[in-house]
Amino acid sequence: MQTIFLQAAPGGGVLPQVLMFGAIILVFYFFMIRPQQKKARDQKKFREELVKGMNVVTIGGLHGKLLAVEDNTVMIEVDKGVRLVFDKSSISMEATAKVN
Repeated sequence: MQTIFLQAAPGGGVLPQVLMFGAIILVFYFFMIRPQQKKARDQKKFREELVKGMNVVTIGGLHGKLLAVEDNTVMIEVDKGVRLVFDKSSISMEATAKVN
């Protein structure tokens, strides 16, 4: 019966492992965390700039025209005479097409 002994490569210490772990953290930061923070910052800026008369889309996909903008709520007209009140955080984006 033959026995094989394996040895660790000389010079392979903790430093390469720490550098690889640090590189993985940097990749996660630049490709996942940082873009998400930028998107959240842009969304917050958009919600602060809401003005009466804008055509918007809610998170649920409801299209309408802003009739009133208050501190935490907005009133949206979705059809002639149909007015709904939403929380400001439910506004997703500006609609590009005109809402009838």
